[in-house]
Amino acid sequence: MAFFDRLRRKKKKQSRRSFAGANTGRLFADFVGSNRSADAEIRPALRTLRQRCRDLARNDEYVRRFITLLKTNVVGENGISIQSAKRDPGGDLDAPGNEIIERAWRSWGRLGLPTVDGRLSWLDAQRLFVETLARDGEVLVRFVQGDATPDGFQIEFVEADLLDEELNKATGDTSIRMGVESDSFGKPRAYHLLKSHPGDGEFVSAGRKHIRIEADRLLHIFQPERAHQTRGVPMMATSIASLKMLHGYREAELIAARVAASKMGFFTSPDGDGYTGDEVEGGYAPVMSAEPGSFEQLPNGVSLQTFDPTHPTTAFGDFHKALLRSIASGLGVSYNSLANDLESTSYSSVRAGAIDERDFYKTLQRFTVEHFVEPIFRRWLESAMTRGSVNLPISKYDLFADQVVFRPRGFSWVDPLKEINANVTGLRNGILSLQDIASGYGRDVEDVFRAIEREKELAARHGI
Repeated sequence: MAFFDRLRRKKKKQSRRSFAGANTGRLFADFVGSNRSADAEIRPALRTLRQRCRDLARNDEYVRRFITLLKTNVVGENGISIQSAKRDPGGDLDAPGNEIIERAWRSWGRLGLPTVDGRLSWLDAQRLFVETLARDGEVLVRFVQGDATPDGFQIEFVEADLLDEELNKATGDTSIRMGVESDSFGKPRAYHLLKSHPGDGEFVSAGRKHIRIEADRLLHIFQPERAHQTRGVPMMATSIASLKMLHGYREAELIAARVAASKMGFFTSPDGDGYTGDEVEGGYAPVMSAEPGSFEQLPNGVSLQTFDPTHPTTAFGDFHKALLRSIASGLGVSYNSLANDLESTSYSSVRAGAIDERDFYKTLQRFTVEHFVEPIFRRWLESAMTRGSVNLPISKYDLFADQVVFRPRGFSWVDPLKEINANVTGLRNGILSLQDIASGYGRDVEDVFRAIEREKELAARHGI
């Protein structure tokens, strides 16, 4: 028995040493983990996270900067465009058909047509999608068929608050989790939306009434972080606490600096009433307004006690930068971009940071295309071809829908001369194509050729 007792103690000791991260004790007393599912973690915190991120987006300069960076770098000046690349059986591009698709898509994207409220263009819709995804963590887009446009198709943005996270049921193979009705595999079947916004004043009289919308009529877009996750959380969730504390710290330092600049002081006397200044506030507090260059004699028994805080401290700048660097890491952007600070930077550091940050933006661009732009394009094309606003037979829908290229914005070079020479070398050696180079600018090589051709014709016309 003694042998087995020693063996058990030995195994237990080895198990404790296998992973230092699993150690317990006073140093890890506040390191409390959770084995709850993704939905169990999200459900009680979702509304609070969303509300706090919205408050930061309204009132915090760095959060507004982060959202602006996303909209500028993911969507850009001209948004995500399409290039219809359908080919005929011989392998040649169907130029007339492709031109019809591209022209109709641009026409549908004009201001007032894409959304049911008539307030947005397609470019505005892309920017709203990116901002909502970052701030709220999920985007709801409803497909609307009707006669408001020649194509018979529009979209409606629905705030995530309307997808009732309090609605949870389970019946047979179907379950409703936080307003999302799913089958046994977790595939959405329908969405249960509140008829009125819970933040509206009319909500009390309306009650918690729901509208059931089939899953094929609504896009529910978020970035899942765990398997079986039903709802999305804001991209800023990790940095909420640090952002709020930093905002409060900067506010306190600013107020302290104003107080320090005011050079306040207090008059003291044994009885507390030995001096009366220019005015009296509240009937008892003596106040004196001092003008520059003036001196005033105090009566007997009255002394001046100055209040001279020293703020901001000399460590304020370094401490502020350290906090902001950690926040930038949590948001996925560089400190220099978030802080708009290029002080003490070199070409190499800026270039390395820009390349890494652009990979983050390109990842979001791809996500935006796959989850937002492409599904809407396919539904629009189906509706337009069915109604005849696009003069192409519906039998060719699959050919045109599948053979389309989505082109997000490109990025300018950090060192134009070096990178242009690198592209020329890659083109000569067959490593790069002209389309690869044009894609770096977010352009289509056919558009580039057409522009060059037009310029040559114009130059010939003017004898240049």
